[in-house]
Amino acid sequence: MNSRIDELMARIHELQCELEADLAAKREQFRYRFDHHRIRFEDEVLELHRRLRTSSLHYLLRARLWHLLSAPVIYGVALPLLLADLGFSIYQAICFPIYRIPKVRRADHFVYDRALLPYLNRIEQFNCLYCSYVNGLMAYGREIVARTEQYWCPIKHARRLRASHDRYEQFFDYGDAQRYARELEAMRERLADADHT
Repeated sequence: MNSRIDELMARIHELQCELEADLAAKREQFRYRFDHHRIRFEDEVLELHRRLRTSSLHYLLRARLWHLLSAPVIYGVALPLLLADLGFSIYQAICFPIYRIPKVRRADHFVYDRALLPYLNRIEQFNCLYCSYVNGLMAYGREIVARTEQYWCPIKHARRLRASHDRYEQFFDYGDAQRYARELEAMRERLADADHT
């Protein structure tokens, strides 16, 4: 890897450390902690959250008509999303062992903690569960596709992408045929040997 990429990767690591420090400060500010993978608020904070919760009935009565009418559209895509989820899982279960690509762990992409917030009513909790699932599914699918792309076509595009996956910067430059021919197998080996757990 060239030194510029190494510098950028080091900066990304520094930023991740800063982010962790900021998240720790937020945990202190909002007075919660992790206890064996569970989130625990202090008792007085829990009581405040419960007092601030809007009842589901009041929530529905205050909802805009267009929000209520669009709900079937939002939830109508649940079946295609479940089929995509099944497809991603079957695809990687069959193909990744053949290509020696480490499988993507679902638990790294699906997080449902927002639905446990005591200041949300049942409808808001359900909405949070649904959004968490859909966003988790997109992240899960993106990582499966990114690993597949790294194996089969690790070449950057000539045009700049608005948002690329985390593996994209490791790809070969567009037009660098010599490096592609020389290093493709080595890149595949790095992918197979990488610890993604």
